[in-house]
Amino acid sequence: MEAGFTLHVPELHILPSRMVVFRGPSGCGKSTLFDTLGLIARPDAADEFSINDGSMPMDVLSATDSRLTWMRGHMIGYVLQNAGLIPSLSAYENIAMPCRLFGDKPDKLRLDRLVERLGIAEQMKKKPAKLSGGQQQRVAIARALINRPSLVLADEPTGQLDEFSAAEVRDLLANIVKDEGVTLLIVTHDPELFAKHMDHSYGFQMARVNGHLHSTLIALQERGLKA
Repeated sequence: MEAGFTLHVPELHILPSRMVVFRGPSGCGKSTLFDTLGLIARPDAADEFSINDGSMPMDVLSATDSRLTWMRGHMIGYVLQNAGLIPSLSAYENIAMPCRLFGDKPDKLRLDRLVERLGIAEQMKKKPAKLSGGQQQRVAIARALINRPSLVLADEPTGQLDEFSAAEVRDLLANIVKDEGVTLLIVTHDPELFAKHMDHSYGFQMARVNGHLHSTLIALQERGLKA
């Protein structure tokens, strides 16, 4: 956490199979929140912080570093704004990377079904430089899902795509939430793009006191816009 900055999260309870959108100006704490929810950073103080994988809640506050590493690798997927693919690896190798990091082989049937569904089955041997922006983001989505995570964090997943590709990626993400039961958290500067699909949205209320910036997470929409 930056000096002179405090992010306060009064309460955040997210149910499975939900699409939740976070929006706010630069410096409001979106990255700090995602680093914390992604178990990259620990909160300075918290009354409770747990993740439930469908079987039982796991306490984050008491977890060891090795346990947090396991939880990040098996329970959480990430989709970055620029896809974040490794240039020297093929699309297939990028998707399989989360498995390889833990010494596992990817589930071939799972991988084949994912890339077929995402429309990138013919791109598996290509390096990222040979893929379009939309194709790269689809590879990133497959990589995020390969380990069957219960939670996926998407940081501006459509931020560098044209309008058509952005809508395609949005629809793919929405269908994945519905079909796979994944909880999807999205940071975006374009909340209208996700308005008809999201279940909840949150923003940040900011105030400066004696030169110290305080940002508080606030609910903007308690019920989604879905019919």
